[in-house]
Amino acid sequence: MARVAQQVRQLYEMCAVALVSGRANLDGASEVGFDVELPVFTVGRAAELAHIHPQTLRQYDRLGLVVPQRTDGGARRYSLRDVSRLAHAQQLSQDEGINLAGITRILDLEEENRELRRQVARLRKPSGSSVFAADADGGIVEIERSGSARRWRRQIHVDPRALPARRERYDDGGTDDGSGSQAVVVWRMA
Repeated sequence: MARVAQQVRQLYEMCAVALVSGRANLDGASEVGFDVELPVFTVGRAAELAHIHPQTLRQYDRLGLVVPQRTDGGARRYSLRDVSRLAHAQQLSQDEGINLAGITRILDLEEENRELRRQVARLRKPSGSSVFAADADGGIVEIERSGSARRWRRQIHVDPRALPARRERYDDGGTDDGSGSQAVVVWRMA
């Protein structure tokens, strides 16, 4: 198990190096399966990957420029997104001479732009390519429709004639007219 964790850490480090060097971006890393929000790196390792002094990371945290996640013990843990932001902040500061307030605004706008591109990509998907479900808290979440879900749905055959008639009581205490009306289930087949 420790070997697997070490291999995963190495993959994340290789991805971080590619992000910092400009050979990859967060959208690409996410598309190939990296969790860009997973807190993987310690202060020292994140500083080394982003070519920043560890004290600078702590300063960025205090200023709210790059706020890492914390362990239960309070230790900072940085994600791929954080390392990418750190490296970009360093480049803007050192190469472009931009102050920290400007860097904060630039990074926030770039993240907003990235999120808008993701939304546009979702909207450009063909209609019917997504399924919506309720999460554990009752919120609505979008789920990619899979081939197995379509096969399962096609296996459901409802014969409306086989549905049982149901007599209902109305508020006035009477019963229905006895016509034997049936409920109908309608499935939209894509």
